[in-house]
Amino acid sequence: MKSEIWFVTGSQRLYGDEVLSNVAAHSKEISGHINSTITAGVEVKFHSVITSAEAVSVLCKKANSEQSCAGIIFWMHTFSPAKMWINGLKELAKPFVHLHTQYNSRIPWSEIDMDFMNENQSAHGDREFGFLVTRLRKNRKVIVGHWKDKKVADRLDVWVRAALGWNEFQHLKVARIGDNMRDVAVTEGDKVEAQSRFGFSVNGYGVGDLVQFVNDVGDSQIKQLLSVYESEYTLDRNILSSRSLFEAARIELGLRAFLKDNGAMAFTDTFEDLHGLHQLPGLAVQRLMVDGFGFGAEGDWKTAALLRAAKVMDSGLTGGTSFMEDYTYDLNDENSLVLGAHMLELCPSIAAAKPRCEVHPLGIGGKNDPARLVFGVSSGQAINAALVDMGTRFRLLVNEVEVVEPPQVLPKLPVARVLWKPAPSMETAAEAWILGGGAHHTVFSKAINTEYMEDFADMAGIELIVIDNQTRVREFKNHLKWNEVYYHLFENRL
Repeated sequence: MKSEIWFVTGSQRLYGDEVLSNVAAHSKEISGHINSTITAGVEVKFHSVITSAEAVSVLCKKANSEQSCAGIIFWMHTFSPAKMWINGLKELAKPFVHLHTQYNSRIPWSEIDMDFMNENQSAHGDREFGFLVTRLRKNRKVIVGHWKDKKVADRLDVWVRAALGWNEFQHLKVARIGDNMRDVAVTEGDKVEAQSRFGFSVNGYGVGDLVQFVNDVGDSQIKQLLSVYESEYTLDRNILSSRSLFEAARIELGLRAFLKDNGAMAFTDTFEDLHGLHQLPGLAVQRLMVDGFGFGAEGDWKTAALLRAAKVMDSGLTGGTSFMEDYTYDLNDENSLVLGAHMLELCPSIAAAKPRCEVHPLGIGGKNDPARLVFGVSSGQAINAALVDMGTRFRLLVNEVEVVEPPQVLPKLPVARVLWKPAPSMETAAEAWILGGGAHHTVFSKAINTEYMEDFADMAGIELIVIDNQTRVREFKNHLKWNEVYYHLFENRL
């Protein structure tokens, strides 16, 4: 089912049928233009011109019940008395964006009269609507500018993609294969509260549940997949015929079947719980992430869910999105850097070039040498984002980073890796991240930026903490303290 974004225009009957006819025609033209410029793979549909409280309530109830509706664009073409919006907006559960625009871009100086003023008063009507939404404490994005401007289209596209990610959360299933890595805190959390807040479910499965699917994979299927490996990756002939790669293919096929059988688009595993598997699912996880699955290592279901949402957001964009971990530092005064990697599982969507498929010892987990894709990442802007459970609320942390080329080759590092400089500096970013309770697992993306995460956090109604070039630790600490008070009051009000 293709998702839809409804375009809804506010007006009133005070101006007569001719004006309302013009309002509808203008709305269809604007929504059609937006539909042609949005890259997110949704249909922007003109829904209606709203002129009464009854119509608002019908609209909002219908949006809540329509699975295809991922969100609403509201625009007030004329003045639309906002008291008529109260009951409907109080019930509305779908995200919405307030587009503050007008049909005409310029004032027709020699022809403007009161008829024109009455028909084209978005400057008036949108402020009335905006007051009411703020009074209701409803989260939304406000975009200001002419509807044909590229910057308006770009911001709408970001919001639509965030709405699709949020919509994915409402029915996402996360399969937790095995349990959490023993004694680790940040990858744990309240799964009941998460389902209540976000909609996605997290359910545990024994590794034996997966092993049954792995054991059912036939040799002919494995040989077909090995030919795919040979065509998509650089690999030595001896690796192609190795038992490790053969078993990696078996695990991938079994894991795909297991996830499909359980309707899960996100999953976790842990190297401490591999009974029945010959190796840690490295290559399998990497290839599943390319296909849009969310993943979290060591039982990290929050990162798995967030990665799946980010994968939905970045569909069709370039740059890629991956599971990530801050692994080690290059401490060098004002130019300190972070080397990001994991034992095996980085998504090749972020690879700078054709990955190499290699087999090496893991040195942890006590299993056979696993196959993995090894690659680097090209320079450019990116973000790291982490969803953490603070006990009383969820917090989304984002650090803006600049990916840089390694100053030297890494001939002995047999895993995918990326080197970045965090904003505003490694020292300040790490201090702020630690003060903010940020996780060591993140969602790393070169395809989406902070604005996507900001829109997503607004839709989820959760705290957003951003570390960027403007971050100063003293102000950051105060910000955290102020947020403690705000969210305490906010959650109690709810």
